[in-house]
Amino acid sequence: MKHLSRNIHILIGCLLLCISQLSIAASAEQEVNHLISFIEQSQATFIRNGDEHTSTEAAEHLAMKYRRAGRYAKTADDFIDNLASKSSWTGKPYTVILANGTTVTANKWLTDELTRFRNTTKPQ
Repeated sequence: MKHLSRNIHILIGCLLLCISQLSIAASAEQEVNHLISFIEQSQATFIRNGDEHTSTEAAEHLAMKYRRAGRYAKTADDFIDNLASKSSWTGKPYTVILANGTTVTANKWLTDELTRFRNTTKPQ
C-alpha cells in the first residue's frame, strides 16, 4: 500500500509539472501573439536591412519567423531577442519609426510593450 501511495504522489507531481509547463507555453504564445498584433496595429514604419516596411508587412514577417523558428522563442523575451530585434541574415538590428517620428530599436520598443502588457494583463 505504501508503494502505491508513493507512486500516486509521483504521478500527481508529474501531472502538476506538465500542467504548469503547458500554462507557461500558452502564456508565451499569448504574449508573442499580442506582440505581433501590436506591431500590425501600430502604424509604425519598420526598417529591416535598410528597407522600409509597413507595420502589416513587419507583423507578417515576424509571424513567419515565429512559425519557422519558434524553437528559438520559448518565451516572449526570446522572441524579441532572437527573432524580432534583428535580421537573421545580416545581424543588423531592426529599427522602428513611430507615428510621432521617434526612431527606436525594435528590441526596446517590443520589450517596453511586453512589460506594459504583462503589467496590465490579469492572470487567467
